[in-house]
Amino acid sequence: MPPTPLESDPSLADVTLGGDSVRHLMASVVERLQSEPEARWIVAHAVGVSPRELVAALDNPAPAATVDAVQEMTDRRVAGEPVQYILGEWSFRRLEVRIDGRALVPRPETEHVVEVALAELRRFESAAGSVAPGTTLVAADLGTGSGVIALSLALEGPPGLAVWATDVSDDALALARDNLSSFAASHPATGPVHLVAGSWFEALPSGLEGALHLVVSNPPYVSAAEWSELDPEVRDHEPRAALVPGETGREALETVIDTARSWLAPGGSLVLELAPHQADAMATRARDAGYVGVGVRRDLAGRDRTLVARRPR
Repeated sequence: MPPTPLESDPSLADVTLGGDSVRHLMASVVERLQSEPEARWIVAHAVGVSPRELVAALDNPAPAATVDAVQEMTDRRVAGEPVQYILGEWSFRRLEVRIDGRALVPRPETEHVVEVALAELRRFESAAGSVAPGTTLVAADLGTGSGVIALSLALEGPPGLAVWATDVSDDALALARDNLSSFAASHPATGPVHLVAGSWFEALPSGLEGALHLVVSNPPYVSAAEWSELDPEVRDHEPRAALVPGETGREALETVIDTARSWLAPGGSLVLELAPHQADAMATRARDAGYVGVGVRRDLAGRDRTLVARRPR
């Protein structure tokens, strides 16, 4: 989850602007942003501590370099840039990842998609006769972006799980490689994660067709009309190609649903993030394509968010 700010410090409310302590600096940022959580993330980042540790540093002097860094980050936030890009790093489930404008901001909705995907892997493992002794489970994350889904599967999935992650964007793959490098150094015992360039299944080795136990994706699913109505924080900063697949917003979802069945092993699962208003149509498309066990899982806000469909055994 994103860094959790400390409970509100009532002493900040009465602090006048100016001064040279971290406490005064924090108060000035709260006033500019009208958001104490965002102010804490920015000031803590500049000070070099976690948001939870910031309270212990409030009475420390604020060096000029720290003040300048906070000013620059605050100016960017006032201009509408996502705080995740400003900090350059973010938490996603059990990961700390680098994040910038080359890929989408990791969101809680996608954390829920990972939870569903992990449950499908556990279901496959526990089904009688599904996994022969010595078999390595294999998952594919299509349109990996910053790599958070692929790396979460490697960290939290079955031991030895092999993960293939694809993306058509060279910039996104470069960011994912940075995150994979840090991940591999911190978690050397996990299964392999392979990053490959290309569009959807075209990027995967042909030998994986019919052998994937899980296909998971957070594809672009915003229509061209919806994109023009997005919050400027999203529309003006996050990569359009990762949000909008075409006029209808369903193009990528339909491609993955139509293609995934032949790439899945018998009993394997397709897990797709989508918009709530797309859920019924995409579930119908999956049933018509011959999947079984088709259903839609709701996110923590109670909205239809994740399509699950399985290849028959």
